[in-house]
Amino acid sequence: MEQPALKLQSDPRGVLKGVFGFEDFRPGQEDIVEALLAGRDVLAVMPTGSGKSLCYQVPALVKGGLTLVVSPLIALMQDQVAALKLAGVAAETINSTRERDANVAAWRAVAAGRVRLLYMSPERLMTERMLAALQRLDLGLIAIDEAHCISQWGAAFRPEYEMLSRLKQAFPGVPIGAFTATADEATRNDIVTKLFGGARPEMHVHGFDRPNIRLGVEAKSSKPARQLLSFLERHQGMSGIVYCLSRRKTEETAALLAAEGIRALPYHAGLSKEVRDENQNLFMSERGVVMVATIAFGMGIDKPDVRFVFHADLPGSVEAYYQEFGRAGRDGEPAEAMMLFGLGDIAMRRRFIDEEASSDERKRREHKKLDALVAYCEAPECRRQALLAYFGEESGPCGNCDVCLSPVEATDGTAEARAILEMAVATGERFGAAHLVDCLRGTATEKAMNARHDRLPGFGALAALSRQALQSLIRQLVATGFLALDIAGYGGLHLTAKGRALMAGVGSFRYRPETLSRKSRKEKKAAAAAEAAGIEPADMALLDRLKALRLELARERGVPAYVIFSDHALIDMAARKPKSVREFAEVHGVGEVKLKEFGAVFLEAIAEQ
Repeated sequence: MEQPALKLQSDPRGVLKGVFGFEDFRPGQEDIVEALLAGRDVLAVMPTGSGKSLCYQVPALVKGGLTLVVSPLIALMQDQVAALKLAGVAAETINSTRERDANVAAWRAVAAGRVRLLYMSPERLMTERMLAALQRLDLGLIAIDEAHCISQWGAAFRPEYEMLSRLKQAFPGVPIGAFTATADEATRNDIVTKLFGGARPEMHVHGFDRPNIRLGVEAKSSKPARQLLSFLERHQGMSGIVYCLSRRKTEETAALLAAEGIRALPYHAGLSKEVRDENQNLFMSERGVVMVATIAFGMGIDKPDVRFVFHADLPGSVEAYYQEFGRAGRDGEPAEAMMLFGLGDIAMRRRFIDEEASSDERKRREHKKLDALVAYCEAPECRRQALLAYFGEESGPCGNCDVCLSPVEATDGTAEARAILEMAVATGERFGAAHLVDCLRGTATEKAMNARHDRLPGFGALAALSRQALQSLIRQLVATGFLALDIAGYGGLHLTAKGRALMAGVGSFRYRPETLSRKSRKEKKAAAAAEAAGIEPADMALLDRLKALRLELARERGVPAYVIFSDHALIDMAARKPKSVREFAEVHGVGEVKLKEFGAVFLEAIAEQ
């Protein structure tokens, strides 16, 4: 049944009470409402469950005219339109899942001025025909819901999100409100550039803290299913979400839980719409249902009594993690977020980024965001402090995370930390972790020599530490707020005020020496072989490839393998990883003739690692 348009009210509080039944605005809402009513652009970053939708729904009903709401998910749009209609608000959605006659009827109501809020996806909106039709109407406000998708999805996944940058030009004078629960400073700047054309909107960033959610991280064991079942034993009969990386793992995990007597349902994009809708409805309406899902599930889900979110695999970034675990505890009652992570997860996430059809610039940023998530996983101190620091907030120890409740065994690393900080300063606070590790270990790379960093006093100061140990130390310095990672730039590390104080002799730094310490027999064997060879375990695969290449060349020439290069030479190659003829010439056992004969083929093999 078509809803009549509500009588306009000039008082936002009257709309809040009369339409939505709320006595007062929540913190932050009223300032955003007033800004939009005054015709100012707004970017609002507010925690999940803080009432972002009201921030544009109330102005829509006060202003009159048409408010256009751009939303990423059809299911989310339809749920919001249904809720608004139940509240007596004339709202509509035009989307691809509706019959053509229904879409035509909705548009006629819009064109006749009988609709206050029109929900559309970017794909439906950003066509020349639709933009031209909307330009003929009395458009009073544009709201972009889940605005972080503009930065996260971009041209590779949903190009129409990039096209939203045309809205300012297509509708001059119409205020735009962008809303999200998840945006660090780099993402906020990206949204401003793409959506507002570089003009500065009024920024409203409200606290990211969800203190009722207990945070925890565990290294993934050889039997992660047991870790999940052990966690669920503490949450029997409760509603929750288990996130998995793949559709296959989602199905397998749901089946495993069902076999254990847990009411678990799968949800991923490969299931039919009917199955997804049925499973979502059961999850939303009944207690004690566990949804096992990919990231296809969750955006806009407003179920207040989700008591836990379990990440069976590593998310893609701190922002994605925050968005996903934020679906727990929306009623303010205690909830728990647990994440498993392992070296395999990190490698898989790296591969996903590298295989994405996007620009090198975007890939670089996504790798840095993943670095920040790994730093969070390795945090030796309060996880909430590390999480909030990523979003630019300071806090004290929370007392409600695994590290606060069961402090890890930490080692004093103040001297090592100062050496790292001093090297960061000496190199200009613009290089990433890889270069700092090379300098601290005394590896004379071409980059180090060109910048004359091999002549710095601290060059080689931490040569006794492995590359992995140093990388972990740097990640933990980031996680504990001594170093900051420039995600928006080129991933350079710079000192914070806390880091400068430590370098000056104020304070101390403690770290967890081994975060991912569980090793399989195969891993232990590989580590022992690497130790025997005198290289890092991560370089063993490269050494094996170099040996295979040496054997191939030896067979072609009918000579013993050692004649091509000795083991010592190959080990040195695997450790140095030369990138140029000049660097290859420095490898042990490489003379002019072998440089000319074998340099190119070995450099190519090293580059393919």
